Amino acid sequence: MIFWPDKKRYTFVPTFSLCGTALNKVKQVKYLGHWVTEDLNDNIDIERERRALSVRYNMLARRFSRCMETVKVALFKSYCQSFYTCSLWVNYTLRTYSDLRVQYNNAFRVLMALPRHCSASAMFAAAHTDGFAAIMRKRCASTMRRMRDSPNTILHALSDRWDSPMLDRWIRLHAVV
Repeated sequence: MIFWPDKKRYTFVPTFSLCGTALNKVKQVKYLGHWVTEDLNDNIDIERERRALSVRYNMLARRFSRCMETVKVALFKSYCQSFYTCSLWVNYTLRTYSDLRVQYNNAFRVLMALPRHCSASAMFAAAHTDGFAAIMRKRCASTMRRMRDSPNTILHALSDRWDSPMLDRWIRLHAVV
């Protein structure tokens, strides 16, 4: 994979080989469950998470429709609030991010058998569980804290850089506008 800085495209890209075998160039690769693309865009990974959320909440809604609300909330927290690698998302379209947020809200409505147009903030408050924005803030803050506490000097330096995309996202998630 060749990362293209600032949408710059080179006319000549050399071929790379390993032990005499030419390496294939790819536009995206899945690494440790996270999709990395040549333009460092996170839309594909957010879409992966959206599809995974859909599978999980549909399974919960089918299998546990007759359970008590407290059980449903506990299952929702366990299965639908993970958002694996969400703290690494820094370059995405608002549409993709919003689609995931809407699906998260709808997942809770379906599981709890709530009307389609009920208030998301009210339903999460009534169930004493975190909404989408709270989860994103917590995951991002947790990653920043782990990076800053890390004995790895590279991670520590990256977390404190003012031009860091992760620090920029953390500030945007925590700033009150």
